[in-house]
Amino acid sequence: MKKDIEIPKVEGVYMAVVQEHNTIYNTDDWNAYIINDKDVELEMLLVVSHGYNETKQTSLMRHKLEKLPAKSYAKVEWMQEDVLALNNEFRVTFFEGGKMFDKKYLFRKNTINKNAFRSLPLMEQKGVLVK
Repeated sequence: MKKDIEIPKVEGVYMAVVQEHNTIYNTDDWNAYIINDKDVELEMLLVVSHGYNETKQTSLMRHKLEKLPAKSYAKVEWMQEDVLALNNEFRVTFFEGGKMFDKKYLFRKNTINKNAFRSLPLMEQKGVLVK
């Protein structure tokens, strides 16, 4: 029975964290994005995130996107500077072509920093990417 369950592999969908200047508050904010580098639209995206380490844990944050068009990205959440010292996990579930996909993206503690910046797919800025 268990061998009959198909768990499709997620490819072409990434999580990224970028630092962006907030002109209203004159601050440099950290924001998490989901990137759809596929040629198809994703539907009913659910993103559940939280930060943790051995002694601390943040509240669960839940986000929903009805659709994410092909070759596009969307901001998921603003991240406080304090949580960058924690492991930050994003659990992403979505539908593609009538099938449900699920993947966990993990930014290990202290890996979200300017030294880890690289070019991001589809986005014209640099940030930290998890595939």
